[in-house]
Amino acid sequence: MTAAAQLAMITLATEPTFAEWMRQVQSDMETALGKFLPAENIAPAKLHQAMRYAVLDGGKRVRPLLVFAAGELFSTQIAVAQRAAAAVEMIHAYSLVHDDMPCMDDDAMRRGKPTVHVQYDEATALLVGDALQAQAFVVLADGEMDAARQIVMLRLLAQASGSLGMCGGQAIDLASVGLNLSLAELEQMHKLKTGALLRASVLLGAWGGKVLAQNEILALEAYGTAIGLAFQVVDDILDATADSATLGKTAGKDAADNKPTYVSILGLPESQALAEKLRNDAHQALAIFGDKARRLRELADLIVQRKA
Repeated sequence: MTAAAQLAMITLATEPTFAEWMRQVQSDMETALGKFLPAENIAPAKLHQAMRYAVLDGGKRVRPLLVFAAGELFSTQIAVAQRAAAAVEMIHAYSLVHDDMPCMDDDAMRRGKPTVHVQYDEATALLVGDALQAQAFVVLADGEMDAARQIVMLRLLAQASGSLGMCGGQAIDLASVGLNLSLAELEQMHKLKTGALLRASVLLGAWGGKVLAQNEILALEAYGTAIGLAFQVVDDILDATADSATLGKTAGKDAADNKPTYVSILGLPESQALAEKLRNDAHQALAIFGDKARRLRELADLIVQRKA
């Protein structure tokens, strides 16, 4: 065995397992989010308490994990990755707070605890979402990094969050209740509602490390699109098959609200097959990066194989 091969084996043996890596990122992000959110004793205290309630101590942190996995691929500094991950997680948390409100999906449970409008009140929940969206851009803008790349990252997050991204997808979702959408229409809705922020997470982690070449952007966008759709397909599967205690939110709500889902259009076996196809698509999109994209591949597996 050559010296290079021996070194590769030693490096592989000393690297954390995926589970260890994931737990470390999740733990570090809990600390970072606590630091980047306003302290709960600063006025207006109730709003800041509710913001922290919405963000901290809950969730799988899939978006921060994607930021860090892409960041490792391009040697992004940890401080930059933490800010990008915190910003995207705050946008995600704000979307959940608003999504759960009576004017949207009217849900009483999120991440295994009462939703913000139930724990506090509707007006506070509305302000929590607004404030978290603003705080996300403060956190990302305050980072010390190359200004040109920082502007690209701010624009990526803004576009993924707005009417051509997450908010647009939510608008289509609300307008689709009771309608018979085609598979293509459902896919377009979820490319915006769920997929846009997941794609942005990957790109934010990557841009934090370097100016990306066009082939790298296209590969990461293809990966992000595949896992974004896969995430929603699996969500629909779990909504139809898992219980509320497992999910940490109300199970079966999409069917009860007469919302179109992959399961309602394709059926359960076909939806499961589609999730597996999208996982393979995600793996193939990363081929140009070789073994360096291992964490991104492992996250694609996690997204498809998760049980909650």
